[in-house]
Amino acid sequence: MASEKDKKNQLSDLGEFGLIRHLTSDIKLKNSSSVRGVGDDAAVIDYKGKMIVATTDLLTEGIHFNLVYTPLKHLGYKAAVVNFSDVLAMNALPRQILISMAVSAKFTTSMIDELYEGIYSACDRYGVDPAGGDTSSSLTGLTLSITALGEADMDEIVYRSGAQPNDLICVSGNLGAAYMGLQLLEREKRIFETTSQQPVLDGYQYILQRQLKPEPRGDIIQMLRELKIKPSSMIDVSDGLSSDLLHICNESRTGCMIYETKIPVDPETRKMAGEMNINPVTAALNGGEDYELLFTVPLSMYEKISQHHEISVIGHMVNEHDGKKMITLRQGEVELVAQGWRGF
Repeated sequence: MASEKDKKNQLSDLGEFGLIRHLTSDIKLKNSSSVRGVGDDAAVIDYKGKMIVATTDLLTEGIHFNLVYTPLKHLGYKAAVVNFSDVLAMNALPRQILISMAVSAKFTTSMIDELYEGIYSACDRYGVDPAGGDTSSSLTGLTLSITALGEADMDEIVYRSGAQPNDLICVSGNLGAAYMGLQLLEREKRIFETTSQQPVLDGYQYILQRQLKPEPRGDIIQMLRELKIKPSSMIDVSDGLSSDLLHICNESRTGCMIYETKIPVDPETRKMAGEMNINPVTAALNGGEDYELLFTVPLSMYEKISQHHEISVIGHMVNEHDGKKMITLRQGEVELVAQGWRGF
């Protein structure tokens, strides 16, 4: 039941334009390229010869997130950074975002404030300007759409299509943690719905953070630039290692060979996978939402790249007719199959 405070805090009291003013009145532009932000029919951005990259992501309640265990502040933060990650995967830097949402009557102004607090926190951390957006009513809960704009010099842009046979396949960080965090949250939700027993989450802070509040790997982009390494291809791991590596293969018209023993998995991920009788490598291959960077570099870069503790070399690209394979401990050579996130 809504409290007296919430009854006095209804979105209908503000209206659409009042809500926009409420959410945007304190925005201060940080980038010189942001000529005009919120308050006009469109943002005005001056890149002065820079290449513009743009990406958008749609999150729908009940499909992409569950508010039973997802704090609104975390949801806002995640919605922003997953778009930053897509920009970074082009070897570009995020500069502006456009925020659009459709919201139902069950949400109060304070709840939307919490959501936007997360979005603005992500923008402050990564130096990105909120530059506009749109709002609408909804009959089915919350839908959140964020479009990110980024910049890079023409010779810095990296596509999925540039990999060559013999290029090294590299990945930042570790994989499967976000998926196992989601499995933990779903398990505890089911237990609570059946028994009213409070969730037991102790000892799993890392995988929960990877699911609820991921961080984009701008540090890896910076590291590559410092090492003067430009990847031949790159993608962020949002749909699972297998799906995203196959995207690179298909766009580059190559095959690949990766090694099960080289795939980086955090101990906490392994522990939770063991509790749930899930192969942790399966979680890494198919889980998704890790938002690590998967990229290829020429073989000649091995000495440079292999010395960085945040980078794992997990295999190499091969000719297209040689297939897309993984060498496993038990089965030997197996076909790599895309079994990650499917939207439909």
